Amino acid sequence: MRKLTAQELRRAYIDFFRARGHAEIRSAPLIPEHDPTVLFTTAGMHPLVPFLLGQPHPLGKRLVDVQKCMRTDDIDDVGDRTHLTFFEMLGNWSLGDYFKREAITWSYEFLTQVLEIPPERLYVSCFAGDADAPRDEESAAIWRSLGIPPERIYFFGKEFNWWGPAGKTGPCGPDTEMFVFTGGPCTEGRDGECDPSCSCGRYVEVWNDVFMEYNKTEAGTYEPLSQRNVDTGMGLERTLAVLHGYDDVFRTDLFMPIIEQLEALSGRRYEDEDRRAMRIVADHVRAATFIIADGVLPSNVEQGYILRRILRRAMRFARMLGIDHSVLPDLATLVAQRYGEAYPELLQRRDTIAHEIALEEGRFLQALQRGEREFERLLSRLKDRQISGRDAFYLYETYGFPLELTAEMARERGLTVDQAGFQEAYTRHQELSRAGAELKFAGGLADHTEETTKLHTATHLLHAALRLVLGEHVHQAGSNITAERLRFDFTHPEKLTDEQLARVEELVNQAIAADYPVCVDEMSLEEAQARGALAFFGERYGDRVRVYSIADFSMEVCGGPHVERTGQLGHFKIQKQEAVGRGLRRIRAVLE
Repeated sequence: MRKLTAQELRRAYIDFFRARGHAEIRSAPLIPEHDPTVLFTTAGMHPLVPFLLGQPHPLGKRLVDVQKCMRTDDIDDVGDRTHLTFFEMLGNWSLGDYFKREAITWSYEFLTQVLEIPPERLYVSCFAGDADAPRDEESAAIWRSLGIPPERIYFFGKEFNWWGPAGKTGPCGPDTEMFVFTGGPCTEGRDGECDPSCSCGRYVEVWNDVFMEYNKTEAGTYEPLSQRNVDTGMGLERTLAVLHGYDDVFRTDLFMPIIEQLEALSGRRYEDEDRRAMRIVADHVRAATFIIADGVLPSNVEQGYILRRILRRAMRFARMLGIDHSVLPDLATLVAQRYGEAYPELLQRRDTIAHEIALEEGRFLQALQRGEREFERLLSRLKDRQISGRDAFYLYETYGFPLELTAEMARERGLTVDQAGFQEAYTRHQELSRAGAELKFAGGLADHTEETTKLHTATHLLHAALRLVLGEHVHQAGSNITAERLRFDFTHPEKLTDEQLARVEELVNQAIAADYPVCVDEMSLEEAQARGALAFFGERYGDRVRVYSIADFSMEVCGGPHVERTGQLGHFKIQKQEAVGRGLRRIRAVLE
């Protein structure tokens, strides 16, 4: 197997598919635009949903990219050999063009010829079929024609071989997954019965080809899509580890420079008992660097809250390594330098990144000191030699104390912690969080209904009106649209007056009453900007973009759904404004 560096693997993948007619597209930012279902971009397909549903892409029907992704469900699992928050996904796409034969063949060629993975170590799985879709014999036949014997082809149900939708509704379909067999005994005790569905780690999934043939409806049925698509994903970190023979993604060149710096600062070794803490710091500082580079600042809401949480968790574990001074800003700068070739925005914003992390370190130090005082008060109320699980969880939830830190402080005083009680309280907390997350996902990733299309168009009018009333310093910082309302975040240093809000609302409704046509043109990003089109999400655009114009009132680069004329929108009503961070305001509005 070829022991490539991360940058070599990125380039090899892109070049392979460019040679097969794919246009390279840039990674979209981690913060989704016009997506009510997720806080972060969690998969390569998120920025491409309109095109998977049939909207033509400016660069054609064959695309390839390396997409930045962030998943927050398993933050507390980070610290083992494989769990990550931020990760990179290599992907190639067919938007109504080629299908199973080409996708599977190219996957096999890249794995065996470019990465030089021995074919005899490859295992694959296909969809077993159910009442919603048939057994995928076509993919299995293609694998057999490429030389994969039947005994290395497995069939599993939706739990393993079906991808999507990302939310409640949207594009989805059967997939075929590729695994590299690493050898060794099965740690789950299955031995001869062990297969790629086993969690023992002998079979490492490196690639997933999804055949998006269906759209899941709100009624739970699966309808054929208007076009059949291919959506593939190869995890960069996991593939690098396999190529180098590691069972630990933190040993790759993506992480080792950070780990080595932590070793030097702490005087401890990764090989010893401190590897979990080093993994957590390395993962979290990398994720935080990318999140801040995409415009998010620490706060107590949504993306800013996740950023604050991972930063403070990294700070806590740095302290547990014996590092009692500011270290994360320097580690973030190291991340920016290591990733700068692939993601230039990190180098462009590295000073801002380091500054924001340093500010958050100062805030956390104050919270930590308050937590330590609360810890002392808890001790004064103890009736025995044990801190209750409820009190330990209170320290965790309120002051950010991990169980390990509370236990360490307790041991110093000859006390113990009710860890089972802590886990019980923590589990209850997770269940409530998951329930909230399910509400967050309500509506589905592809919820491009008539109502959301109208509200999406209304954000263009709102954006333009805000700039007319407040000034050209205003620009969009994010949005969230459901079928009931829009939420629009923008840059502005102070609360809007009642007069300013009324004027913004009036301008939007004047544009609606004028019944302007909503026009779209394709052009280069440079031409769009030269014409005066707003384009504040520079990294997410390709060489060819769509520009939506509404008379002389609004002109923006955008990829979302729009109405044909503004008169279709109805009456625009601002419900609320609020602050969401330093220099950021939020407006909630509806169409009546």
